[in-house]
Amino acid sequence: MSAETDGSETSILTRLPESAVELTLKIPGSATAAAYEKACMELSKQISIPGFRKGAKIPPQVLEQSMAAGKGGKNALRVEAINSLLTKLIESALKDDHGLEPIGQPNLVTPAEEVANDFTPGEPIELLVKCDVWPEISWKNVEDKEKPYLGLEGAYKRKPFNQEKFDKALNDLRERYVTLEPASEGSILAEGDSCRVNMVGYMANEDGTKGEPLPNAASGDDVEIVIGPGRYMEGLVEGIVGAKVGDDRTVTVTFPPNLKDKTLAGKQAMFDVTVLEASHRTLPEVTDEFAAGVRAGLTAATLKEELQKAVDSEDAKEYVGPRNAALGSALAEVMDVEVPDTLVTNQAREKFAMMMTEMRDQGGVSDEEIKNQINPENFSKYKEIAKHDIIRDFKVSMATDEIARLEGIEVPDFQVEEQLQAIKKDAGEDEQFDETMIRGKVETTLQRQLVFDFLADQSSLKVEYINEEFNEEMMQKLADESLEREQKLEEESAGEEE
Repeated sequence: MSAETDGSETSILTRLPESAVELTLKIPGSATAAAYEKACMELSKQISIPGFRKGAKIPPQVLEQSMAAGKGGKNALRVEAINSLLTKLIESALKDDHGLEPIGQPNLVTPAEEVANDFTPGEPIELLVKCDVWPEISWKNVEDKEKPYLGLEGAYKRKPFNQEKFDKALNDLRERYVTLEPASEGSILAEGDSCRVNMVGYMANEDGTKGEPLPNAASGDDVEIVIGPGRYMEGLVEGIVGAKVGDDRTVTVTFPPNLKDKTLAGKQAMFDVTVLEASHRTLPEVTDEFAAGVRAGLTAATLKEELQKAVDSEDAKEYVGPRNAALGSALAEVMDVEVPDTLVTNQAREKFAMMMTEMRDQGGVSDEEIKNQINPENFSKYKEIAKHDIIRDFKVSMATDEIARLEGIEVPDFQVEEQLQAIKKDAGEDEQFDETMIRGKVETTLQRQLVFDFLADQSSLKVEYINEEFNEEMMQKLADESLEREQKLEEESAGEEE
């Protein structure tokens, strides 16, 4: 990147690669005099010099001579004045003169100790400072696209759509709109019909006779039963099929093993069933007319499309990570942003510390070995390895924040509050909780997820559906390794006994 220069009355800015700048601060004599005088006053409060009481105003020459004789050095006051000018002026110069946000610690290009040799209180001076600044994002020109971040292309893998779950959901929807027609006199109940019955239940004895009456909750009057598989406890439907209105039947059933009432779970019971009425059920076909009855404006195609999306939403959550990674990679290709080294270093430092912590927690590595690993050389190597991923992740996070601004994507307050309350609950009363910081992180996370959902809806991502099949070869390998370990342990144990 070629250097660009921008000037004002008080500073001149030159842009450097990786979102760094060099800023020449043009400081008037009045400011250098004030900074030097302040440094003298501060030192006068701290230092003891024979002939002057502590806190009294001491002439600068005396202070400089005292510092020259000690560890501070002759230019210590001038160095302090230069550093105070830098601290006072750099941020306002970047923000007010050039509209930039500084990141990290600004540094003098020439050390303050050297600049001090030419520093004269009351005379103007120029300080050349290097500093990282918050980067600016720009979008690449993509042919036929006003917004380059729309229509992103990429691919990711996920398991296939669950057709069985979809079929069940569609059938459940049709069940809600089922029509009933009273059965003709003498009709027998068949699969697909429904009936209303009175049921009185008893525990079943081992000899097949009725035992103790079941709790009232297990029996009932005017109960609707739909004749079909998998709806009720085993044996109930089978015992009613073929009955007519007015028939009395004794039906033997088996309660499900996972029944909430453990006193009945998995056990057999007998019901005296009286058929009160019978109906033929007709499930509607999924037509445009049916869809419009579900909701105005729907067609059969759009109804199935919405239902498919709803059914798949749970399975799709498992693959949000791979989907977002594909979107992020595509997003990074349509934007330009230079990531400052300060941000890379800070992120690398956090990741390096996390890696060391994980090594310690996993065991097998002593604290002493971990301490030996934490040194500038190893950190520098780690930073170089992690740099590419850190830059990519930062670009993506910056891009999603910008897209949220451009598209007006905001997180509803109630969603933030719900997440915040859940985190509070998990944290417990004893754990310290910085609500302001956590709220900001929650809002940012939710907003970025909304942006990814928005990008996914507008994208051209290709999905490769994969079946999670049983890997016989891998399982055999694991079994062989396990057997080998057991044999080795047995051999070692036998050796110790000898």
